[in-house]
Amino acid sequence: MVSTVDLNTVVGLSEQEAIARLKQDGYNELPSSRSRSILSFAWETVQDPIFLLLVGGGIIYWILGDLQEALILLGFVFFITGISLYQEGKTEHALEALRDLSSPRALVIRDGQRKRIAGREVVREDILVLAEGDRVSADAIMLSCSNLSTDESLLTGESLPVRKVASVGSMQMARPGGDELPFVYSGTLVVQGQGIAQVQAVGAQTEMGKIGNALQKLKPEPTPLQQEMTRLVSRLFGIALLLCIAIVVIYGITRGDWLKGFLAGITLAMAILPNEFPVVVTIFLALGAWRISQKHVLARRASAVETLGSATVLCVDKTGTLTLNQMAVQQLFAYNQTENPQPYNLELHLRESLPEAVHELVEFCILASQRDPFDPMEKAFKELGSHYLAHTEHLHDDWKLLREYPLSPHLLAMSHVWQSADGKQYEIAAKGAPEAIADLCHFTPQQQRILATQISEMANQGLRVLGVAKASLLDAPPPFLPPHPSLNPEHLPDEQHDFPFQFVGLVGLSDPVRPNVAPAIQECYTAGIRVVMITGDYPGTAQTIARQIGLMQMGAILTGAELDLMSDAELDQRIQSTNIFARAVPEQKLRLVNALKAKGEVVAMTGDGVNDAPALKSAQIGIAMGQRGTDVARESAALVLLNDDFSSIVEAVKMGRRIFDNLRKAMAYLLAIHIPIAGMSLIPVLFKLPLVLLPVHVAFLHLIIDPACSIVLEAEPAEATVMQRPPRNPKEPLFGRKTLGLAVLQGVGILVIVLAIFVVALYRRQGELDARALTFTTLILANLFLILSESSSSRLSLKILKSPNNALWWVIGGGLVFLLLVLYVPFLRQLFSFSFLHPIDLAICLGGGAIALLWFEQLKFLNRSKRVIQSKSRKPIPENL
Repeated sequence: MVSTVDLNTVVGLSEQEAIARLKQDGYNELPSSRSRSILSFAWETVQDPIFLLLVGGGIIYWILGDLQEALILLGFVFFITGISLYQEGKTEHALEALRDLSSPRALVIRDGQRKRIAGREVVREDILVLAEGDRVSADAIMLSCSNLSTDESLLTGESLPVRKVASVGSMQMARPGGDELPFVYSGTLVVQGQGIAQVQAVGAQTEMGKIGNALQKLKPEPTPLQQEMTRLVSRLFGIALLLCIAIVVIYGITRGDWLKGFLAGITLAMAILPNEFPVVVTIFLALGAWRISQKHVLARRASAVETLGSATVLCVDKTGTLTLNQMAVQQLFAYNQTENPQPYNLELHLRESLPEAVHELVEFCILASQRDPFDPMEKAFKELGSHYLAHTEHLHDDWKLLREYPLSPHLLAMSHVWQSADGKQYEIAAKGAPEAIADLCHFTPQQQRILATQISEMANQGLRVLGVAKASLLDAPPPFLPPHPSLNPEHLPDEQHDFPFQFVGLVGLSDPVRPNVAPAIQECYTAGIRVVMITGDYPGTAQTIARQIGLMQMGAILTGAELDLMSDAELDQRIQSTNIFARAVPEQKLRLVNALKAKGEVVAMTGDGVNDAPALKSAQIGIAMGQRGTDVARESAALVLLNDDFSSIVEAVKMGRRIFDNLRKAMAYLLAIHIPIAGMSLIPVLFKLPLVLLPVHVAFLHLIIDPACSIVLEAEPAEATVMQRPPRNPKEPLFGRKTLGLAVLQGVGILVIVLAIFVVALYRRQGELDARALTFTTLILANLFLILSESSSSRLSLKILKSPNNALWWVIGGGLVFLLLVLYVPFLRQLFSFSFLHPIDLAICLGGGAIALLWFEQLKFLNRSKRVIQSKSRKPIPENL
């Protein structure tokens, strides 16, 4: 069913009217859980183990009559709560920004111009432009449609799509269900055709909104990394609990002071409980997704953030991703030329008028396109006609479109049936793949060979080639001969093959390569990532584009037709040496993805159409186009490319590697710093020495540890060599043996240094307060040096002074200021049970910290040497080395 409304007469709402309606009705979104308030953040913080341990320690100090210690612990409670609130607030803001980006997109007409907006910003009486693959963003009534069908199974349970018609006169919205209704509903999917609709209801007033609050109950599943962290934390928590109970019992039995034994147990629990681990993972993934969105890539699932750094193959289409998708007609080949036909190159005749021989070709290009086109190729045809054929008989703005035959997977051609203004002429215009147009025109094998030669010549120049054909109903055999001037569209044939088409000619369009693609391709190769181009264009066109962007082609180009003839075993052999697939249809992408996955590759696949959805879902990293992609593709993909630019994919891969690197640094830092804290909490109890660390000291350390692992290291820029190493093995755990070994060696190194200073100070000076002050100061300095060292896995710490990470200097500077306050403000010094440190004491502490730093750098140097050996030998170094 076809019904048309002239888009040139549709103005839609003005921006001012839309803003007013948005304020009046609210956003077009289903009732959902509100953003968490500061009270909910605070309640979660209250349940944190460290918070409870600090409160428990304060209660014990209060029972012992030490009110000052109780108050200082309470002060740390507020500090740590403030840090947690800042972290959670930053994460929530990042998630809210991602929710705005991931809102389904809608194409509306406002102020007479098409505009793509977030679906949540659609308002009542907005004019929606719907096309195949779109998700309808609001309940609306059809003003015009062409072969429009929607899938309403979400609302009705109907398994088959339902046909839509345009409304006649004023109508009220009705319940969904059944064919031939002029209503479309929020959340349903356009599976065929196109149309224009006016919004009648938004948000909770839609049929989807009336269903209930089921979507509120949906919660994202934990990622593999979060699951790994949950298992690790569960094991560490059990060990920590047993050790704490043992310390309380040992202290109480050996010293007879059970309250102080509980304090020692609380201190050890604060030192070794792994509560930061899952928090850091959550923060890194949320902020990582937000950072990737700043590179014009929306991460719809957190698992994509983890997987990005593991990508080994990028499969991309050509048009719009590698090229600008700004088509321009460059060559016209008119088939009606009788003597030595040659293509007409517009670039060579910019200031000349078009020769008469190609006028008909341009005329039927325009007739085979939408009257108000959105497709870049159809826009190019209209611009060409407006420039060269204005005020001629070849433009037909007053003709009436009777029927449209859309593209199908079986016939890559589309046709429009037109009726002239006087009702006496009926013309059919077709355009599409030249092979399909030749098939419609019933070309002989010889004609097909001649045509193929011309197509090859044009494609080898990097042009996208389309065929154009025409037919007249006056030439059609019965029963399609119109019996009267007013032809009923239902009398038209069901298939395009039933028309007597005549071949008009070929059109060659150029689409410039994006200027930043070639450097991005080279960056992929440096990073060990293979790039595969899958395009519907001719091999010659694909080869030309590949040459322009520096895409490596190891074997011959494989076409879609050849792919269909191949067995899985044959494809398994060819897939390793083929980087260009031409004349491929979207359905073949799934087979290519599965073949690459069978080879052990981690595949990132781009797509934009409905038929791309299976491949996007099958690929480890499905990437949908944000501007020209369908909602179905976006919903199937893990990532959405907001600007359809290949270089953004490469930037996202780089960001994914950076996120995982920084997460590993944060985890290694947490493990390393907890070793000396736990050791200095445990060893004095076991050897009946004075306690070095009390709850107040561990709480002070957490003021540095918490922001260091979740704010400082998260914000660290990518390593200079991040894209000069092969992709990470996705099966590699966060804590491999090498990472775990380095962290343990760092932590043990700090423990040995501070323990040596403690023992020497205790037995040389015979002073518990002196020993505690020296030990704690050395531990703080070693901690700050560890942050500096962990912030880079390759650079020497001196070079990091040029780091743009402001959070790093805030934490280090704040840690030093707080340390000086507790050492030299008498009231605070007394609360921390310290003695006065002289310059020589500070020099000793600084020397201990410097030794720790040298130890960290020596470990990094050894690790870097192994990498050099691996690079030269090209043999992987086992993880356990």
